[in-house]
Amino acid sequence: MFPTLRLKTKLVIAATSMVAAVVAVLSSLYISQILKQQVDYTFQSGEFVALEVFDSSREALSSDFTNARGDVTSPAFQQRFIRESLQSDPGLNSLLQSVVGYSPTIYDVAITDVSGKAIVHTDAGQIDKTVPQREDLVRVRNGGMWRQLSMVYGAPSVYEVRLPMQRNGSPFAVVRVGVSTIFLRRAIRPQLVNALFLSGIAILLAMMLAAFLSNLALRPLEAISSRLDEMSGAAAQPLAPKGDTDEFGVVSTKIDRLGKQMKDVKEVFSALKENIDQIMANLQDGVVLFSRENKAILVSASVESFLHKSRAELLGCDVEEIFADRPRIGRIVLDAFATHQPISNVEVLADGQRDGTGSARVQLSLDFIEEDGERIGALITLRDAESVHRIEDELELSRRMAAVGRLTSGVAHEVKNPINAIVVHLEVLRQKLGVLEPDAKRHIDVIGSEIRRLDRVVQTLVDFTRPMELRLQPTDLRKVVEDVVMLASPDAEKHGVHVVQDVTDEPLPVKIDSDLVKQAVFNVVINGLQAMGDRGTIWIRAHRKDGMAEIAITDQGGGIPPEVREKIFNLYFTTKKGGSGIGLPMTYRVVQLHNGEMRFDSIMGEGTTFLLRFPIVEAAREPLMIRERSTVEG
Repeated sequence: MFPTLRLKTKLVIAATSMVAAVVAVLSSLYISQILKQQVDYTFQSGEFVALEVFDSSREALSSDFTNARGDVTSPAFQQRFIRESLQSDPGLNSLLQSVVGYSPTIYDVAITDVSGKAIVHTDAGQIDKTVPQREDLVRVRNGGMWRQLSMVYGAPSVYEVRLPMQRNGSPFAVVRVGVSTIFLRRAIRPQLVNALFLSGIAILLAMMLAAFLSNLALRPLEAISSRLDEMSGAAAQPLAPKGDTDEFGVVSTKIDRLGKQMKDVKEVFSALKENIDQIMANLQDGVVLFSRENKAILVSASVESFLHKSRAELLGCDVEEIFADRPRIGRIVLDAFATHQPISNVEVLADGQRDGTGSARVQLSLDFIEEDGERIGALITLRDAESVHRIEDELELSRRMAAVGRLTSGVAHEVKNPINAIVVHLEVLRQKLGVLEPDAKRHIDVIGSEIRRLDRVVQTLVDFTRPMELRLQPTDLRKVVEDVVMLASPDAEKHGVHVVQDVTDEPLPVKIDSDLVKQAVFNVVINGLQAMGDRGTIWIRAHRKDGMAEIAITDQGGGIPPEVREKIFNLYFTTKKGGSGIGLPMTYRVVQLHNGEMRFDSIMGEGTTFLLRFPIVEAAREPLMIRERSTVEG
């Protein structure tokens, strides 16, 4: 509104305008009250005059018609009698003249008959003339402020206060008191002048007060401006755009600049929070990040399985609130917080679990986050110790198999060529010797047999380390189990072993090379049959668990001795007479190629359970051809 004015001037104008508006409103209310009071007073004065005239007229007409000469029943006689009595009554005429002379607002007073002609009038020239109709003052009195203002300050006019006169229940005359708006305006003028004077003084005081307050209000702006420079780190930049050099313009520009910086930071923070939330939701480890005040500010979804509380319950809680009711984990964590000592991969029995076989253990870590030697937070990590050990075992096994693969690949390559050369030269030697003696022939036949056996061993190594092509197809894993049961049943019946198939009713959609997986499962079943001898039952189950399709093969053999459990997936390792030591390593390799998991649980004297798990594919995709790397990786 005032683009070229300084802020102080704008504040003065704004404050003055505001106070002026308030004063104007209050003055209007004050004037309206004065006006209302004056109109009420004028009406009451006119009503009082009308009553006095009414009483005086009644006294003038108190003579009885029976004493009058003439036909008292004639209306004309009665009208003439009333007119003469009122016009000749000295008290009434004196009253009429005194009212007009001493009342400041009364314009005239008259008594008119029913036809409107003046019987008596303060103006003698109006007697026997029709008095014009005027608006009743009671309407103005009962009207609103604007009606009263228009009456007083509008065009000059005369209003009336009327009082009817009756005789024997019939009206015969009306007392009419005229009130002039000019006279009323003169009566109100002193109060109006006082109100305007007070309004002017109020506006003047408002201007002085506004000037003082503007200086007082703008005093902190310089300090605010310096503080904004510190917050935005831009003290060397221009403070305000050209043409906007007042205090408010400088601060406004800095606030805009700071707002843009905060908006940029908010966008970055929102994107970072989204990424962190996504990571926290998919993180397998339980992670709790604490602030400087030991309040939980970041919680991963996996924490719920360790602490049995939802993320919403944990966020914002103090470390004591979270761990106070946990005697095992809580004691270690609270002691570490109290002594400011970090914890590195300590295994502890989970709260709510019993010690002994099958008890759940948690791997606990605590790191304190520091900046310039001052602690600004802490990070607690919770892991399933069993899962950690299983992953470590799988990594170790993968590492061993990779090493074996690299070794066997080199050995097979180096041995294959000499074997071929020996076979060729042996045949040449056989031909050159011709007919051999029985002993010599027997020795040559033994050499040839052993060379062929060695060649088969080398060929097995080559096959195991050769890159394998997977022909992946969408498959229901239940069909693979049914095929394996059908293949294994004849051999099981021959040894008196009962095969029990337990397959879920819901589909188990996976994407696998059916032939390879079928052979892998069949290898495990055959191992179980061989471990059981001629008795017992073997169970083959297929079901869905934790988003994976799982095949569980349980036998009733003697179990796997603890001292050899780490070696069963090693190539050529076997405890069976005549075993090759290739079946389980090949099965493990096939499961790994399908991004699956393989593990076992064995109890001596009761049996062994092998678990083969494959990722479930809910939506069928195009078949993929996956070629294994030349070296086996974990």
